[in-house]
Amino acid sequence: MNVGIVEGLKRRGVDAFSARDAGKLGLTDEEQLEFAVKSRVVIFTHDVDFLRMALDREHCGIIYVHQRKVSVGGCVRRLKAIVEVKILEEMHDQVIFL
Repeated sequence: MNVGIVEGLKRRGVDAFSARDAGKLGLTDEEQLEFAVKSRVVIFTHDVDFLRMALDREHCGIIYVHQRKVSVGGCVRRLKAIVEVKILEEMHDQVIFL
């Protein structure tokens, strides 16, 4: 996740972290997804590979945005809005497109 997005979410009271924050840089996409499931966290990504994996793997939720479609500030606002209306259980196996 973009560092600016993580920091923007944290400033707004959202418990957010990046793969780098979690010490998980360098893991494969599959390993990232496994870590997210074990940690019970939703993945926010620009990587379309996660969309393919979401079709046949259990996950705690994936939020996808095309890298050039939404600004950092726009991502922060939209993600904050999702956090305010969704609980983790509602995100189970769901994919949201920003």
